[in-house]
Amino acid sequence: MALFALGINHHSAPLSMREQVAFHAETLLDALGDLVRAKPVKEAAILSTCNRTELYCAAENPEVAVDWLSEYHRVPRQAIQPYLYTLPQEDAVRHAFRVASGLDSMVLGEAQILGQMKNAVRLAEEAGTMGMLLNKLFQRSFAVAKEVRTTTAIGANIVSMAAAGVHLAQRIFESLDKQKILFVGAGEMIELCATHFAAQNPQQITIANRTLEKGEDLASRFASEKTRTSAIRLDELGEHLPLYDIVVSCTGSPMPLIGLGLMERAVKLRRHRPIFMVDLAVPRDIEPEVGDLDDVFLYTVDDLAQVVEAGLESRQAAVVEAEAIITHQVGDFLHWLDSRETVPIIRSLRDAAERARRHEMEHALKLLAKGEDPEKVLETFSHRLSNKFLHAPSLALNQAEGERRQHLQQAALDLFHLRSDD
Repeated sequence: MALFALGINHHSAPLSMREQVAFHAETLLDALGDLVRAKPVKEAAILSTCNRTELYCAAENPEVAVDWLSEYHRVPRQAIQPYLYTLPQEDAVRHAFRVASGLDSMVLGEAQILGQMKNAVRLAEEAGTMGMLLNKLFQRSFAVAKEVRTTTAIGANIVSMAAAGVHLAQRIFESLDKQKILFVGAGEMIELCATHFAAQNPQQITIANRTLEKGEDLASRFASEKTRTSAIRLDELGEHLPLYDIVVSCTGSPMPLIGLGLMERAVKLRRHRPIFMVDLAVPRDIEPEVGDLDDVFLYTVDDLAQVVEAGLESRQAAVVEAEAIITHQVGDFLHWLDSRETVPIIRSLRDAAERARRHEMEHALKLLAKGEDPEKVLETFSHRLSNKFLHAPSLALNQAEGERRQHLQQAALDLFHLRSDD
């Protein structure tokens, strides 16, 4: 049973492919259960974010997980294959460490992925698909991420997606303090974006969410003397869209929430005043065709990545340091994996020694019960026990020939801490 990872991410696949194999939070538990039931996979965890969909598994053959991914999402395997990476054990360990440390993120060094990985572990534990190997892998990944963040400057001067969104909006509007902003969703990413936009003191911030109470709670955090806040339900989007200059959306909806027809009506009612839109969801919340409308400036996660790249140079030295830490930690983890292969042998060796000990102990107790001299009984016990322990290795050494004898002789020296001149 070996570890491996497979998936697609922003490096290997465009958004149009990533959204086809994304997992929705409410279906992940069922998906994990389906994977281990449908295929010969012993352990599994799924990491699904706007930038990546990855399966971490313990199984004999990675191909079964590739087949399952294709079947589960009803996407032909030949359509996924060109964008898919399959990583064997050592590469999978290194990849997990790099992902946790923010080295594989669209925003280099960002910390959000660590929380997403921890959530993936929690869901796998809840689904009963988190075994010893994956648990060890992820716990070591979290420890490596902590070391990287505390000993390098990988997290310094991060240009976040949220900050990039503000930067792009400022290209469209001279100032954001007169703009009305609508956030669709109330998750962590929307909260981050709202925090950045709120710092510009916009005129209005509104949260549209399926649960009105959650939207109201989030909106209230950004109220100020300069910024009014409110919340609406998602089913009210159509009538409110024309009122807003900026729309930022990130929900877990499997289908677009804002379609072309909806936006055509909004643009008409706005009398062609520009509207800036950011779609951070995967699958997308806003139909791509919306971006073709006059006066609509639509950006996706991939578009924002180009803005983020401008902040990479200042962190390149930290990347070198982080990669060195990861290389060392990968070696340690692989050593632990290799040591697991000797566990059954060690267990058998200890079981054999324990059987011999018990047998000789019973023999000695019988002699003592007959009144034999305790000193002689102990002497006999120790001789018989040492002979039993040494009989098999001595016989193997005496009977071995050629290269095998040399290997056994060296093994005996190593195992019993002997010197060749003893």
